[in-house]
Amino acid sequence: MMDNISNNKNNRNPWRVLYITGGVAILLAVIAFRRNWSAEMKVSNGFGIFPMPETLPTSALEWFSLLQEHLFVGLSLLDFFDLINYALVGLLFLALYVALRKANQSLMLIAITSGLVGVTVYLASNQALEILSLSKQFAAATSDAQRATLLTAGDTILATHPSDPAFLPTGLQISLFLVLVAGLLISIVMLQSKIFSKATTVCGLCANGLALIGLISLPFLPEIYLIFPTVSAPFRMIWYILIAIELFKLSNSTPIKETL
Repeated sequence: MMDNISNNKNNRNPWRVLYITGGVAILLAVIAFRRNWSAEMKVSNGFGIFPMPETLPTSALEWFSLLQEHLFVGLSLLDFFDLINYALVGLLFLALYVALRKANQSLMLIAITSGLVGVTVYLASNQALEILSLSKQFAAATSDAQRATLLTAGDTILATHPSDPAFLPTGLQISLFLVLVAGLLISIVMLQSKIFSKATTVCGLCANGLALIGLISLPFLPEIYLIFPTVSAPFRMIWYILIAIELFKLSNSTPIKETL
């Protein structure tokens, strides 16, 4: 009996925890922390699901008021949940690097570097937590001078994040570009590997390729930019779900001894 237990432990994939973590992380990114949360909430405004403002706030004072009255709505419109989405995608990249490194280690090193740098850039450039902090300070301020200073600071931050949906702040453009490049390279490596299915590979190529084309075309054809992420979104959701299923399968697979 003890020998059987010992053999089962030895046969467990050493990357089991990482594979499971990556699979769970990306399912959470698909279900609970989608990158288009704010857009979905704007669409739902006509159905009265959320207490949405009639127009999107443009000044620090309007954002502070919204955050104080409806914290969830304010954070969603400030793309706070994108922070969680990007962090979860970072965990996925780590799991995929381990799973695919043998197929093409050079490309996977470039992919994981690009992806993790992109995630880091977004985490550093998202303004949601800064605006939330200023909002709390504004609510606690005891003088007009303090409130004026906080409003100025808030307006300065918001100036780099206009509400125009066709406008992407520089930090977001860079992070999105790097993450999409990582996703495209990973999809290419999937073609060279027997681990992931053709359906997974095709969805990855479509999701990342279409979104990347749209991002590159943004400076030249901003009026059609939103078409590409809209078309690529279903492919991305399917890609993530298929990856999660296959990572769970990998977590239960028998490890293959590596030679150094």
